[in-house]
Amino acid sequence: MDPRSPYETLGVPKTASDDEIKKAYRKLAREYHPDRNPGDSASEERFKEVQSAYDTLSDPEKRRAYDTFGSAGARGFPGGAGTGGMRFEEFDLGNLGDLLGGMFGGGARRQGARAPMRGDDLETRVRISFEDSLEGAQVRVPVETETVCSVCHGSGAEPGTGPVVCPECNGRGVVSDAQGLFAFSQPCPRCQGNGAIVEKPCRNCRGSGRERTTKRYSVKIPAGARSGTRIRLKGKGEAGRNGGPPGDLFVVVEVEPSPLYERRGADLLLDVPVTYAEAALGASVEIPTPGGAVSLKVPAGTESGKLLRVKGRGAPHLKGSGHGDLLARVKVTVPKKLTKAEKEALEGYSKVSRENPRERVFST
Repeated sequence: MDPRSPYETLGVPKTASDDEIKKAYRKLAREYHPDRNPGDSASEERFKEVQSAYDTLSDPEKRRAYDTFGSAGARGFPGGAGTGGMRFEEFDLGNLGDLLGGMFGGGARRQGARAPMRGDDLETRVRISFEDSLEGAQVRVPVETETVCSVCHGSGAEPGTGPVVCPECNGRGVVSDAQGLFAFSQPCPRCQGNGAIVEKPCRNCRGSGRERTTKRYSVKIPAGARSGTRIRLKGKGEAGRNGGPPGDLFVVVEVEPSPLYERRGADLLLDVPVTYAEAALGASVEIPTPGGAVSLKVPAGTESGKLLRVKGRGAPHLKGSGHGDLLARVKVTVPKKLTKAEKEALEGYSKVSRENPRERVFST
């Protein structure tokens, strides 16, 4: 095998299959491609060497000639070293484009920047009250965005004038740089790939064709929204470029906390204080809900921390119909100060009580 054989260049054995050769080529081409190593002459030379090796081994006839006669056999083919080197117009970049497609902005051939481009999406936040999150609300949202210039209507040129064909690229938007066997295309540095230049820029947008402005949109907050809910306004984002569609606006909801309720999905948690007598004997107590006050039945013997469920008195379901439930968490209160009558009553209860709450502690 020659010291600089194509097999050695690609790092594959002489018995390598076509798939193994292609796999090795793709890996090396990605690593040494000029787009990934701008200004690195060593990587560029290595890339050319890898491409030349693959050109030999991917062609069955060239590979057979190389295996039989070595480098002299490969040079015997049209375009080889024996004929003064391959001419760019004889070399098909199709294989390279197919193999590297998507790695460097769509393949080895660059496209100009004149293609329509969708505008960027925008995101803003709106803060609403807890009550509005349950009932729904209509709010106005200010958004700073980039829109088409109101003076030049996006052309970037002063009114009465217009863009002219770029003399550097003759309107193609790309220029080619011939380097040995290859010619690499890149966006025209003068027109930035647009294919046209503005000789008299618009004084309002300074030639960009766009301007910053604040727009206000009316946003409907659905009933049941909670912090983190995202509402999409289609087409209300940044304006597109080169005739492309605008992006979308996403409104993120922030809900102020409630002094009474804790949100658990569509359920609402409410702490309900009860006296010791109410918890021990049972009682019916009035509690607030978003839809109005209701009567809550506290069963006799209810312990502190027990959850009692009130069906359908929670928050609206954001997706679907109906409401969640209200979860009433019982909190048994202990009086800090007792009257003489209260103290005597509790002492009397203590004397007749059979309960020993610490019995299980000592029995384990």
